[in-house]
Amino acid sequence: MIKKLTPWIGYGIALLILPQLFDSVLGISLLNQLAIAIVFALSYNMLLGQGGMLSFGHAVYYGLGGFLAVHALIKIEYEEMYFSIIYIPFIGGLSGLIAALFIGSFSTHKAGTVFAMISLGIAELVAASSLILESFFGGEAGISGDRTYGPPFFGIEFFQDSEIYYIAAVWVFIATLFMYLFTKTPAGRLANAVRDNPERAEFIGYSARWVRFISFCASGFFAGIAGGLFALNYEFLTSENLNAVTSGRVLLMAYIGGLGYFIGPIIGAVVLTLMNTLLSNYTELWLLYVGVMFVLTVMFLPRGFAGFIMMHQLAWTQGTLNQLFKPYLITALPAGVFVLATVALIELSHAEETLHFLGMPLNPESAISWSIGLILATAAFYATRRTLPQLRDAWDTANTISEEEGESS
Repeated sequence: MIKKLTPWIGYGIALLILPQLFDSVLGISLLNQLAIAIVFALSYNMLLGQGGMLSFGHAVYYGLGGFLAVHALIKIEYEEMYFSIIYIPFIGGLSGLIAALFIGSFSTHKAGTVFAMISLGIAELVAASSLILESFFGGEAGISGDRTYGPPFFGIEFFQDSEIYYIAAVWVFIATLFMYLFTKTPAGRLANAVRDNPERAEFIGYSARWVRFISFCASGFFAGIAGGLFALNYEFLTSENLNAVTSGRVLLMAYIGGLGYFIGPIIGAVVLTLMNTLLSNYTELWLLYVGVMFVLTVMFLPRGFAGFIMMHQLAWTQGTLNQLFKPYLITALPAGVFVLATVALIELSHAEETLHFLGMPLNPESAISWSIGLILATAAFYATRRTLPQLRDAWDTANTISEEEGESS
């Protein structure tokens, strides 16, 4: 029992001490963004990773939850309602659940491509409605609320972003725990069965449609919680929170992190949020790099970063993981040089004046800058290709089941 609780205890402690490690305005803002992205990505994984439902409109439940949460803040501001803002994410969750109950009542009758197209149509319909129904969505300007009008909670008035973080941390922990517990329930297990073989699930007496519907509603509820956290953090929502870009972003988080692995969307949310927040401060081409990373993930890591980590499970249990350290290092060094040289060439093609890359001045009009970049990229690519056979042999050796383990199994 203690062994099962240890990861959750560590997870809770990490959420509590993170503000002490990143004690700055930028650090707290980044942590709040990560909290929102983690819940949103995990809710999407309930659809695609656990239930096999590819959705292009998951932002609908996220956005509707956020808009209802902002309206609740406005009600509190005008003293039409009176409760602490710590319950705002729950209101967002209920909003997402109600939307999922209605949309799921007809969309979950189908799966695969048909379900994906229905989700895309619903997403476009809601996004268009957000510009038409100005009384609720605020049109292009959006709507805003003020969390500072809420009553204090044990003397805390939630004026600072650091105080909002602890609300987000509590809700992230609760949402993560309940989404994990859902995967252990019969409904969660059946969602996996329907994902893998809906015909067989139907044959043994379970309704694939109802299983999809339950997962769909649960996913909408937690997406709404993420939207409520967004409203609480930013106090402002626009039609962008409902559009296809937001739906595409959460798909990238789940896929890059690793579909089917519970920790995968968490990894993807962290990676994409860091790229969005930090990398965008250094280059205007950060979206290009996100797209390239997604394509490379699909081609070479179809199970995502989490799947890549889990590939080392056999070597870990056999105690042969240390055999991969040196081959990985030998391959990673030229590969890293190739990536940096390629990024430098891309930035050169976009720059209009001298840019500083890793402390080095690069002139886009200088043939020397281009020549050095091309030579480094070519040499590093060749060196990486030469190291791959050695890495492949080391991998096969480290993951070969020993005779003792083969006999015991």
